[in-house]
Amino acid sequence: MTIGTVVAVSRDDQHRFSKANQDSIRLLSGLGVEGDAHLGVTVQHLSRIAQDPTEPNLRQVHLIHDELFTELRAAGYEIAPGDLGENVTTHGVDLLALPVGTRLRLGPDAVVEITGLRNPCRQIDRFRGGLLKQVVSRDEAGRIVRKSGVMAVVLEPGEIHPGDAIHVDLPATPHRPLERV
Repeated sequence: MTIGTVVAVSRDDQHRFSKANQDSIRLLSGLGVEGDAHLGVTVQHLSRIAQDPTEPNLRQVHLIHDELFTELRAAGYEIAPGDLGENVTTHGVDLLALPVGTRLRLGPDAVVEITGLRNPCRQIDRFRGGLLKQVVSRDEAGRIVRKSGVMAVVLEPGEIHPGDAIHVDLPATPHRPLERV
């Protein structure tokens, strides 16, 4: 069981790109972050609603590793927790390497299950010009690499705060690699 740390928690009740940092957020089972625009059983992202509003919401909670911010600073981008629209900023957990179905215990009570990778869109370049090329690249084999975090659904409710521990529980093998959701 790997242990990491919650660096920041964020939410926004409007569909804006960035989310405001909070002292705590409450996760609600099967819904997402209380008071966040993406809370719901069915899709809440505007582009997804336009495609099919009845689809299940596999993007209830967005998590990003703060190690990405260090990488972006080295490339000349000052990015802070919440800037990229994430609800939970983590440290010490390689989120992008985790398989589908991984469960993260955030703080003493909340549990989320990773559903896939966030697929960054052109809005990221409107936020900071050129940033999309920093968070989407290609590996040596030419495959697309998405670095802008993972999406999850809430299995167990709870309040989480900066400084809370993160425990990682991997699913049974064989593991399925993350794909965009």
